[in-house]
Amino acid sequence: MARRAMPERTCVGCRKRAPASELLRVVAIGDEAGHTSLRPDPARRLPGRGANMHPDPACFAQAVRRRAFGRALRLTGVPDHGALAEHVDAQPPTTGQARPVEGR
Repeated sequence: MARRAMPERTCVGCRKRAPASELLRVVAIGDEAGHTSLRPDPARRLPGRGANMHPDPACFAQAVRRRAFGRALRLTGVPDHGALAEHVDAQPPTTGQARPVEGR
């Protein structure tokens, strides 16, 4: 049986490639007044163009500082990232190191 390749994406914060399953998908949602807000899409099911980032406050801060969400999502103006910031802050901290595999 052939193994399927895991899709890889690039984090908009740190610009490192990682399996899509390790990254958080982010989409832009517009309202009637023309304001755009960024929303986390952990289930990867919301419609529209998505950007990917590690669910890490450091990657989020770097993406905001570089204005990477606007470029990745092809937005004009500065989107509101309040809901995304709350989601990222609520995630358990990660060390960024690979976990040891038991039994080896």
